[in-house]
Amino acid sequence: MSSFEIILLAIALGVDCCVVSFSQGLVFTSNRRKNSFLLALTMGIFQGLMPAIGYVFANLINKYVETFSHWLVFAIFLILGVKFIFEAFQEKEDEKICCIGFACLMTMGLATSIDALAAGASLKFSETELLLPALVIGTVSFLMSLFGFWFGNLFKNFPSKILEVSGGVILIILAVKALF
Repeated sequence: MSSFEIILLAIALGVDCCVVSFSQGLVFTSNRRKNSFLLALTMGIFQGLMPAIGYVFANLINKYVETFSHWLVFAIFLILGVKFIFEAFQEKEDEKICCIGFACLMTMGLATSIDALAAGASLKFSETELLLPALVIGTVSFLMSLFGFWFGNLFKNFPSKILEVSGGVILIILAVKALF
């Protein structure tokens, strides 16, 4: 993967962090600086670590799938992209959950980084080194989480659907690119 593609991947993966942080920014009224930083730090760490776990797992099965690995990259990114777009149009509960405790942060970090696990496997299958993408994904997720929190705090009615569809389209483009 080129540096540009890694940045696109990081942005697509960071969309979930941005949306979750946006929703938290809508409801937090006290300790906003501290809470936005804790949330963004959690998102960045999980998003940076999960590709490494996916990469290691893929390393274990790489010799069995080497000949068709580009198709696996295509399938993973395509499925993730379609999932993002599909979920953008799903009805969501309008309930605002204000949660910044340790258990809640860990749960949000894990939930938003499952896609990054699959992306890590795709990095291995596309023969991309791990360190730079993991750092970029973690950093971009941290920044997008901060942005989402403060954007949610300032603009309480921005449709998150736009972010989710954009992330899905980016992943689909990366899927098609994996075939060439």
